[in-house]
Amino acid sequence: MNVRTPRDPLLPFFPLFPLLVAPLRARPGLLLRLILWSLVEAVPALLAGHLVARAVDHGFAAGHPLRGLGWLALMGLGVFAGAWGTRQAYPLLARVVEPFRDDLVRRVAAGALHQAVAGQPVDASGVSRLTLQVEMVREAYAGVLMVVRGFLLTVGGALLGMVFLAPSVLPLVLPPLLAGLGLFLALLRRMAGAQRDVIVADERVAEAAGAACAAARDITACGAEDGIRDRLAERIDAQAAAARRLAVLMPARVLCLAVAGWLPLLLLLVAAPGLRSGGLTTGAVLGAATYVTGGLQPAVRSLIQGLGGSGLRLAVALRRILEAHPLPAPPPAPSTRPRASASARPAHDVVLTAVTFAYGAHAAPVLRDLDLTVPEGAHLAVVGPSGIGKSTLAGLICGTLRPDRGRILVAGRPPAALSPADRSAVRVLVPQEAYVFSGGLMENLCLLRPDAGEDEVTTAVAAVGAAPLVTRLGGLGAQVDPAALSSGERQQIALARAYLSPAPLVVLDEATCHLDPAAEARAEEAFARRPGSLVVIAHRISSALRARHVLVLDGDRAVGGAHHEVLRRSPLYRDLVGHWSDEAPPEAPPDGAAGDDPGAPAARGGTVRATLPRSRS
Repeated sequence: MNVRTPRDPLLPFFPLFPLLVAPLRARPGLLLRLILWSLVEAVPALLAGHLVARAVDHGFAAGHPLRGLGWLALMGLGVFAGAWGTRQAYPLLARVVEPFRDDLVRRVAAGALHQAVAGQPVDASGVSRLTLQVEMVREAYAGVLMVVRGFLLTVGGALLGMVFLAPSVLPLVLPPLLAGLGLFLALLRRMAGAQRDVIVADERVAEAAGAACAAARDITACGAEDGIRDRLAERIDAQAAAARRLAVLMPARVLCLAVAGWLPLLLLLVAAPGLRSGGLTTGAVLGAATYVTGGLQPAVRSLIQGLGGSGLRLAVALRRILEAHPLPAPPPAPSTRPRASASARPAHDVVLTAVTFAYGAHAAPVLRDLDLTVPEGAHLAVVGPSGIGKSTLAGLICGTLRPDRGRILVAGRPPAALSPADRSAVRVLVPQEAYVFSGGLMENLCLLRPDAGEDEVTTAVAAVGAAPLVTRLGGLGAQVDPAALSSGERQQIALARAYLSPAPLVVLDEATCHLDPAAEARAEEAFARRPGSLVVIAHRISSALRARHVLVLDGDRAVGGAHHEVLRRSPLYRDLVGHWSDEAPPEAPPDGAAGDDPGAPAARGGTVRATLPRSRS
């Protein structure tokens, strides 16, 4: 299988340069300290040739060996100074690299979550990006920073030392140095393409292996092991072929090192007699050779090996991450049109029109042709047997699921078509398994409203009954370990977070199932008093008794209205509230017929309608 991809016409690092230098530009104080310690590290490269020249000309060649040893001892002290500068620079580089890695992890995780919430397929290659590729970028970025910084300091120090020691040797050193580096940059483009092929092949192996593991039972049941095995083997062979193509290019780096590192020394040795006859001392010639062998050669070798290895992995892996999770588009310019008045804004109604949803093309629909209107300000409880579609309805309203047919509008817009930020501004969903992350309690509570003040947070915590929990944890400034919290405690934190959210629609999908009845009642009553609409996916009938409106899902029928109306029209609801009567009261219309009440449902020909009257509050 061929996994080659088109080559970028630019060099691998040029399009990524702004992103790579951004962590340094964001921390100017850190960058200044790094530069200062780097200058200390460059001391040996700057002084080595001069000290060798003095040791020879004023020491050994002049018959003063002790003086020569003294000059060499000074060179040793310079090496110790450079080592100390390196020791101080490493932690500073770590403070640049780790935030860069954290940003990439957030980007990959947010991109995968966005794809999942938007209903887009999430393949197993995302796991490769989150683990292998992000760690590869982290290590490679650190290596490239060290290599490039060391190359610039060492080569700059060596060339500056030659300028002061023997300017006549620069024409012998600079041309081959520049030629070797140019040859390497030309080769780097081809190596980047080969490295990209290797990473793409890794992703495809991970994708194929993940799909095979997920379908292991079906593969065994269908007897498809041989075909899947052949497909995996094909992907693995492609990965090996890409690795071989990269390996073939790697030895070419030796040629670049020979031109940029060894050819200047060869030219210097060949020209040594002429330099001596031109007035250059023996010590100066040896000092220039020291600059080449002790400065230029190691720096060029490190650069070629670093950019040819870590640098290629950095450029290709980072490009793959950015391709999968591009930078967000800049926010639109603020509109110059005057703001609409509060009375002119659209109502935050929830409207479902002929909505049908099934979990799979051949599965029976969970909801079929459902019409439902939940006006702004309503308090609706959705009840029904387990598996009837209550949580599915919550997912459709909140945009985490998309209907197969029909239309859903929340505040006049389809929720699944909104951006995550706009969706969060319209509705907040609290699922049964509440999400709490490791970190500060205040950060957890303010996740949906980062600008909330401490007084507002305290009010929200008290409203949903979470104040004792906050006190037990040590206050709003406490640190939270999700594993140390019970399911009910996590739900209380999630409820307070949702209460604090500015979203006008709150959907509680069995969000209080781990609380006792008294705590559940307090939380639901708090949300009922909160401005906006409340939809409760009920797991206790008490939630329906507290609601102003009730929606009963019962197979292909739905009954909606006030509690007493639904009680009169739905045998299932009467069973749930404890009436246990199979016969409807005499005033109830026949099943499937609509009464005069506008809140009554109608179900004919598989079409279900459950329209709720607008709240008077």
